[in-house]
Amino acid sequence: MGSACLILFALSCLIVGSAARPFYPPPSEVAEGERRPLQTSRPYNIAHRGSNGELPEETAAAYMRAIKEGADFIETDILSSKDGVLICFHDVTLDNTTDVAQHKEFANRNRTYVVQGNNTTGFFTVDFTLKELKSLRVRQRYPFRDQQYNGKFQIITFEEYITIALDATRVVGIYPEIKYPVFINERVKWQNGKKFEDVFVETLKKYGYKGSYLSDEWKKQPAFIQSFAPTSLVYASNLTDLPKIFLIDDITVPTEDTNQSYWEITSDGYFDFIKNYVVGIGPGKDTVVPVVNNYLQPRTDLIARAHAHDLEVIIYRV
Repeated sequence: MGSACLILFALSCLIVGSAARPFYPPPSEVAEGERRPLQTSRPYNIAHRGSNGELPEETAAAYMRAIKEGADFIETDILSSKDGVLICFHDVTLDNTTDVAQHKEFANRNRTYVVQGNNTTGFFTVDFTLKELKSLRVRQRYPFRDQQYNGKFQIITFEEYITIALDATRVVGIYPEIKYPVFINERVKWQNGKKFEDVFVETLKKYGYKGSYLSDEWKKQPAFIQSFAPTSLVYASNLTDLPKIFLIDDITVPTEDTNQSYWEITSDGYFDFIKNYVVGIGPGKDTVVPVVNNYLQPRTDLIARAHAHDLEVIIYRV
């Protein structure tokens, strides 16, 4: 009897104590008309290619799910169609994450091009018009992920992706990458001699994205521009003051545009140079905490050195 009373008393205290604490709604359930600002006092939660563990990557559904789950930013990769429309897609070829191989009408589109110094064979986005790309359906990249949504969603455009962020009931930032700019500029031609980077930035401006990092303008519509190609970031810095992130690949992969090694682009001298154009670096996690034979190794000094040069660090995981 005494034990039962003690348990009841304890539960009563827990309920009263809990009732005294405020309950906050999930980020996706704020009242209509209230557009909650981006939280800048803590590390950002960036949805890499959307909520792609659940839904096929870089689809509208994956981005909307990520927003519902509380992402501060939704991240994407920007490529181009044959007719110069910017799309959200990670690979330069369509083979791994679409049903292109099942479309007999496209069987003769299989090509081999040199991409970042390597011969690559497949169905390239640059050989398909937007209308043709929209006829394809996206699927999960990895077999261990949920396959039930394969074939249900289309490739989306850069503008459709932006609209998803702007339609959110709170401020949600975007994090687009200028993907394979050397290859895209070789294969796609825009009017008046415009480059891939020009069209990319023009699209951002069209939807009101502007302002330096943490400025009032930026906080209203937050955006980072990212790229593995330093010349693209330098070029874009002359077009917009939006913050830029220099992505850093595996230690074995040179930059696609300048052919510089990992060791060159992570040197103190290079950090002094690139910080004039970017607010931070985006290294892969293995360059921060290396893994050898499935064992974590001691952390490198990359983050500390970047911070010493006043560079932000936003780590990505493949």
